[in-house]
Amino acid sequence: MPAAFPDFRLGTVLATSFTATLTERRGDSVERIPVPQRLADWLAVSGLAVESCTDEQLELARELRESIHAAATAAALQEPLPAAAVEIINARSAQGQASAVLTPDGKRRWQLNSPTAVEDALGVIAADAISIISGERDGKLALCASPTCQAAFFDTSQSRTRRWCDMNTCGNRQKKARFNANRAAAK
Repeated sequence: MPAAFPDFRLGTVLATSFTATLTERRGDSVERIPVPQRLADWLAVSGLAVESCTDEQLELARELRESIHAAATAAALQEPLPAAAVEIINARSAQGQASAVLTPDGKRRWQLNSPTAVEDALGVIAADAISIISGERDGKLALCASPTCQAAFFDTSQSRTRRWCDMNTCGNRQKKARFNANRAAAK
């Protein structure tokens, strides 16, 4: 992957990792899938490899990403889900033709209908979003405490009190800012 592109933020939950392809939503946003090939790269590292991606498929992906973010944010805030977001998530889920397959080592892998079926991959992501937003999975949707991030993430910690979407980025940035402010105040 070219160095000109920012690294992906990969988590353990497919749908919220996908929403993290746009970060720092309340600050200077960082688009991590600016071109179709970057979407193909993200899908590959997420176990949904496709041969190629078009500009139109990238737009479908971004529309799904923003719909998942809007619905997950509403769910985290215990607000009504936006109807338009729900419609897009449902449409992408129904459009996909992927199937889960069991590997010889006992893991689940997604089998896409064809290597170029970005729509199949988006269907898997939409189905994952449905499972977390609907409360089917053990965990809690939350919003990152970073004032510039506000990413929706799925908290599966035992206490369900995680504050940051990613401790290595937002969490460390906030801890460093607090440390520097305390140090400056002590002078």
